[in-house]
Amino acid sequence: MGVPHAAQAGAAGELWVLGEALVDEFHDGAVPGGAPFNLARSLAALGLAPRFITRINPQDEAGRSLLDSARRYGLDTAAWQLDTAHDSGRVQVLEQGGSHRFEILADVAWDHLQPLAARAPGWVYYGTLIQRQPASRAALRAALKQAAGPRFLDLNLRPGADTPELIAESLMLADWVKVNEDELQRLLALFTPDAPDLGALMARFALRWLVVTRGAQGYQLFDASGRLQAQGGGEPVPHLVDTVGAGDAFTTVLLGALLLGRDVAAALALANRYAAMICGQRGPLPPDPQDLAPWRAALWALPEAAA
Repeated sequence: MGVPHAAQAGAAGELWVLGEALVDEFHDGAVPGGAPFNLARSLAALGLAPRFITRINPQDEAGRSLLDSARRYGLDTAAWQLDTAHDSGRVQVLEQGGSHRFEILADVAWDHLQPLAARAPGWVYYGTLIQRQPASRAALRAALKQAAGPRFLDLNLRPGADTPELIAESLMLADWVKVNEDELQRLLALFTPDAPDLGALMARFALRWLVVTRGAQGYQLFDASGRLQAQGGGEPVPHLVDTVGAGDAFTTVLLGALLLGRDVAAALALANRYAAMICGQRGPLPPDPQDLAPWRAALWALPEAAA
């Protein structure tokens, strides 16, 4: 089957990103974050124009910070829903020797995402955390079922959004899936309990492509039959600060390349380097969007996918 070319991956074009925007509260300060928001801001700074759909309270400090960050990275906020009845999303980041865990504030504005009036015309990116409450779950799934293009799931399991039922339903709606190694092992244990079988997992949910990020061990790409089609080793991180947003950074470059119709093998290698760079930053993005200019040039300079 080989690495996907443009026709297999889906036509380049518009991307809708649906999900949470929140503030990551580190011990030394707050940083705007949330996997969908990280990806949308990065794509905007890299020269693409995703339509990011979320819900915030514009009157609280976190909401104002999120709006300011979107504007600094050139991300359009026209599709944001405003909600003064609920707080904007916040997360306490608890760091432990280079790794981290999250304590996520419950019942916030993005838990109340409302249905969308328009049908998504191209790619749709989504995760699981936005589905933890009924309102936002229903809004997201209605959009996914009407999407005209491929659907990209970044599983990104978090407490409260990691039940077997929610995971299975999310996978059934996806064409592409990105997971880390721990998440892949959990999927195999849940859905192929007798013996780990990646091909059976792919077939059960009719997945087209699976990307596995492996931290310091690099990445792997599997096709619909569970066969390995591409892989790469880890990239050195000379000065590790934290790993927050590294997976989002990887997905950003891969998805950007798919939108542009670029060679996927080359995109995966660039995504790996970009994720390593993010590990040397505090939080999911460099504080100055101009620092991403070389990465923007590298993304757009990727070779076109073979016909």
